[in-house]
Amino acid sequence: MTAEERQRQIVRTARRSGSVDVSALAVELGVAKETVRRDLRALEDHGLVRRTHGGAYPVESSGFETTLAFRTTMHVPEKRRVAAAAAELLGDAETVFVDEGFTPQLIAEALPKNRELTVITASLATASSLAAADHVTVLLLGGRVRSGTLATVDHWTTRMLAGFVIDLAFIGSNGISREHGLTTPDPAVSEVKAQAMRASRRVVFTGVHTKFGAASFCRFASVGDLEAIVTSTRLPASEAHRYALLGPQVIRV
Repeated sequence: MTAEERQRQIVRTARRSGSVDVSALAVELGVAKETVRRDLRALEDHGLVRRTHGGAYPVESSGFETTLAFRTTMHVPEKRRVAAAAAELLGDAETVFVDEGFTPQLIAEALPKNRELTVITASLATASSLAAADHVTVLLLGGRVRSGTLATVDHWTTRMLAGFVIDLAFIGSNGISREHGLTTPDPAVSEVKAQAMRASRRVVFTGVHTKFGAASFCRFASVGDLEAIVTSTRLPASEAHRYALLGPQVIRV
């Protein structure tokens, strides 16, 4: 294999499996570990992967996005901790926007079911999980359903959102960085998130450590637009402090 062919194979493996290991790649590709490390550095420079200790994971982009089904298999204990901590920020909110994605779905499931609450969401999975709750009114935003995430987008969705004044929005993204803010690969998804933030008095970002430092195609908000960021202790405290300097409270759990 040439270096280019080898790197394409690494990206395909990372996207299929969710991550790659240097030692396993060296065996699979029949090259030295240092060769794999050089390939990963080159791929990281091109924004295709993020390196970790001993491996790397793929970066979502306009040409690649993980499905909801896949997200339910990755970093699940971390996502549950983040979701539980985020739900505790509900305060006296009576209307809540819950974004698409698996972590927001876990937040919705962690919300109290013994008080009157209206949840607005574009996620079919989230709406389904809350539909039977006695004290929760669910408003499912209409629109085109994206097959990978089972969430609605396009002008029908944003038009509905524009008519609301929402107390609190739980927002996710494919990437968050101090330089580029909150980003997502799909322009239609980006506009739904931006409209939800415009309609909401408070905005809380939730995401696991792998989201930080990553930048995708469409920017829909800056870090300073957030009231709080909820993530895990796998984001280093020093990096969390840098985000906090931009305005939001950063909660690590």
